[in-house]
Amino acid sequence: MPPRRRPSSGCHGVRARPSGRFDAEIRSGEEWIRLGTFDTAHEAARAYDAVAWRLGRSQWTMNFHDVFTREQAEMLAPPPPMITREHRRRHRELEQRLLIAERDEALRLEWARRFPEDVAAMEAFYA
Repeated sequence: MPPRRRPSSGCHGVRARPSGRFDAEIRSGEEWIRLGTFDTAHEAARAYDAVAWRLGRSQWTMNFHDVFTREQAEMLAPPPPMITREHRRRHRELEQRLLIAERDEALRLEWARRFPEDVAAMEAFYA
């Protein structure tokens, strides 16, 4: 398979607008996430790289190869906006699951602290 061509802006995920500004967007699954319009191709490419890094993309698909940590990605560009109702619904659902898991773990630890004999009996039963 031949390598993918870079757009006329010279950067992955960046398109030049007739107005002279630059649009940045990235594909996530079946949807395109619009990252915004920027004054320079460099700013748009930085936004693309920050989101690509968060999505776990290969370093070869990025425009710059100097983002190594999440903190660096956060400094380069803000997280992508949740643009659809489906995104917001999934985000709320994941937050609820995380809260429930955290509460379950806290209660399990409290139970183990208060009733060590029950924990010992359960471990003996499964052993």
